[in-house]
Amino acid sequence: MSIRTVRDVYVVDAVRTPVGKFGGAFAGVRPDDLAAHVVRALVDRTPGLDPARIDDVVFGDANGAGEDNRDVARMAVLLAGLPVTVPGVTVNRLCGSGLEAVVQAARSIALGDSSVAIAGGVESMTRAPWVVQKPERAYPATHQQMWSTALGWRMTNPRMPQEWTVSLGEGAELVAEKHGITREEQDAFALESHRKAAAAWQAGLYADEVVPFPGVELERDESVREGSTMEALAKLKPVFRTDGTGTVTAGNASPLNDGAAALLLTDEEGLRATGREPLARISASAVTGIEPQLFGLGPVEAVQRALEKAGTGFADLAVMELNEAFAAQALGCLASWPELDPAVVNPRGGAIAIGHPLGASGARLAGAVAHQLAAAGSGKGVASLCIGVGQGIALVLER
Repeated sequence: MSIRTVRDVYVVDAVRTPVGKFGGAFAGVRPDDLAAHVVRALVDRTPGLDPARIDDVVFGDANGAGEDNRDVARMAVLLAGLPVTVPGVTVNRLCGSGLEAVVQAARSIALGDSSVAIAGGVESMTRAPWVVQKPERAYPATHQQMWSTALGWRMTNPRMPQEWTVSLGEGAELVAEKHGITREEQDAFALESHRKAAAAWQAGLYADEVVPFPGVELERDESVREGSTMEALAKLKPVFRTDGTGTVTAGNASPLNDGAAALLLTDEEGLRATGREPLARISASAVTGIEPQLFGLGPVEAVQRALEKAGTGFADLAVMELNEAFAAQALGCLASWPELDPAVVNPRGGAIAIGHPLGASGARLAGAVAHQLAAAGSGKGVASLCIGVGQGIALVLER
């Protein structure tokens, strides 16, 4: 039996659509078309690569109940006009799905099963359908429950403990209680997310990675509020606790969104075929579990494990892209990492401003880290997300 050498994995390029808001610019665009667009953009931006050399396309998708059903990765391959010989597989780790896709594609390359792969994610929360379960008996006379598949628990198994199945927002409230995070701190964090995102767009920092969708008038992320103020945020009422103890509002949480992102990954041989200089190299990854109601703290252990695997630490990081599902959740994670300089976290804005299209977010974060390391010329970075039902995922990149 031969022993295979683990190969280096390079991020050659990374693209994403602008992130659309719920019911916004992408409301009329199917998720499989969003996925196909970023796949096609990667191929077009690397003309030296024969598309037939792509060994696999791995996409994350959190819901998959509507037009993104039946393996949206394979649909993206076909809709993008890639050779029919290019396969595609769709993975689901809820909010971490896009980063899970990157991890799985990178693992395939590292083990020598692939040389060139595309990894990404997609979500249209706007177009996520309502679903109805089949009745237990024929011709029921009663009304049937209809469920929205856009976000959160539905059709929950009654055997699940109730403390595990609280809403995502209530989970954020629990994190705020655990770490003593105030409403004002959450609002200030959210305001800074919008400020940084608006400044990054104004400075043209997203020009290298954002590829607008043809025929849709959306050049930049649709949820960024440049004119937001602490006074405006303070007027918003808590959404999940209305008894006077709530701190989580629509203003200090990520919105519902639509979008797609993708990365081109290669080994050394595949890199030579592209004729390009890589943005970054993938060093390590980790995924961990936590109590489902405390899902927001999932990144804490995942990041620490990934850094240990990479042989590095918080002090060495030039950038961390931490998904901002909720301000309380992000602040809870940061409170658990006293060695981390908060100035390196989400320097171009986070999901509270940019948006959180579930299956796409992890790929967006990985691409953002790669582009920032390339712009700096060197350094190490981390992309990480919390995951509903109690998980965390992290990826370490370096240049």
